[in-house]
Amino acid sequence: MEIFYYIFAALLIVSTFIPLIPNQHWFFRVFDFAKVQIFILQFLLVLFGFLFIIKSNLFFVSQLLLIGCMIYEISLLYKYTPFYKVEKHIKTNKASKTVTLISANVFQFNREYQKFIHYVQKQNPDIILTMESNGDWENAMQVFKKDYAYFVEVGLENTYGIHLYSKIEITKSNVHYFVADDIPSIEALMKTKDGFEFIFFGVHPPPPSPTEEETSKERDGELLAVAKKIRSNKYSSIVVGDFNNVAWAKSSVLFRKTSEMIDPRIGRGLISTFHAKYWFLRFPIDQMFHSSDVFVEKLEAQDNFGSDHLPLFCAFYIDKKNDIQEDLIEQLEKDEMKEVNEMIKEGKQEDGERETVVTE
Repeated sequence: MEIFYYIFAALLIVSTFIPLIPNQHWFFRVFDFAKVQIFILQFLLVLFGFLFIIKSNLFFVSQLLLIGCMIYEISLLYKYTPFYKVEKHIKTNKASKTVTLISANVFQFNREYQKFIHYVQKQNPDIILTMESNGDWENAMQVFKKDYAYFVEVGLENTYGIHLYSKIEITKSNVHYFVADDIPSIEALMKTKDGFEFIFFGVHPPPPSPTEEETSKERDGELLAVAKKIRSNKYSSIVVGDFNNVAWAKSSVLFRKTSEMIDPRIGRGLISTFHAKYWFLRFPIDQMFHSSDVFVEKLEAQDNFGSDHLPLFCAFYIDKKNDIQEDLIEQLEKDEMKEVNEMIKEGKQEDGERETVVTE
């Protein structure tokens, strides 16, 4: 029992600090995702230790290290809980009407098309974004065009297809391939009936994992390229999609700073979406960010429709006359833009190297 305690304690302590190593290999980045699970296991092990392990100097050192790790994880996660208080905004008559959207990774190999269509029709959002939507999904979703007059469709068979359907007018749209020529993102300039314009970005960069990308370079490069694009525009902005990243990871922090956007999870909760079938192994990787003049009324993960991701539902409005959220914007520190540019460059190089290997 003691051997189990000390081995498990050592593993949990090491797993806390592995993400601090500046290496983009998936092994180092995967521990970013499991901060909540690691914290829970550490808490349980500390209780187990006090109840069942013989007290010794080594025991107290182990317990102190575990408690120190827990304090560190709380410092990362605290703002993504309802205990973190943010100033609430009351909607005024100068604000836009509420806009609703659904962002859903449908899982390309999921065949429950009608279940997803029924879910969307029940929620009746103004905007639908789907990811991993290939040609079969595109065919199934043609039914949306009856109510959604504006759309951008990029049906791919590599699990990176992406589709946008909107009741709100799309006055201009672009499909970007910022880092890799097989990983698209959608940019759309939208205009509501009450005259408010905003930029909508739909993204789905690849995850670092043993079965996908060996490193996080393409993911980080894609997200940071989007962030720079947003930073240069003058419109109210929203970015939503399967980020394959968590909010407290270094690249997410750089994304937030570069884009000068706000994470609506702050003060609300983690709102975890993946994996839909395993509640203990669920991470908040489907995300949304917005500019300071966008106010989120509702953000939640909704019921499973057969995918490995839960859909993300959001209701928001635009109020350009209110600066209540300005203090939530984080600024880049000295030399961080240089780091951002380097990460974008590395992402593009990674794609080139991957293509060369495939060709050979």
